Amino acid sequence: MKRDRKIFGIIGAVITLVIPFFLMLHNQNNHLETDQSLCPFKMLTGFPCPGCGITKSLVYFYEGDLYKSLYYHILGPFVVLFCVVTILVLLAELITKKDYLNGILYNKKLAYVLACFLIFYQIVRITYFVENNTYDSILKESIWK
Repeated sequence: MKRDRKIFGIIGAVITLVIPFFLMLHNQNNHLETDQSLCPFKMLTGFPCPGCGITKSLVYFYEGDLYKSLYYHILGPFVVLFCVVTILVLLAELITKKDYLNGILYNKKLAYVLACFLIFYQIVRITYFVENNTYDSILKESIWK
């Protein structure tokens, strides 16, 4: 059971890193900046959800544009680091049959701190988004255009 969970964790981390990489390879003419978002929340409301921009952030991180990466989502570069560390640790755990970072990965305090940070970050993003967009431009971001 634990072994399966670790394998799924590795697969999830690899997919998280690979999909933006392929999008980067096909990002001619910066179509990522003009294409409609596939986020269900943004499509319904026109407002970004807490995870909106992660994929674009990873694409621009891979392209070497740290400013744009952080602009689209402040946690984008950290997602890359987290996924790489997760892959390495889970592989080491599978090979050695030992658990290394369970105390950190399953820490409730760390989860609460991350949740509080995401709430604060989302409030700042929504405030900035509303200040810099008109009602019509927000509506254009949704499916209700």
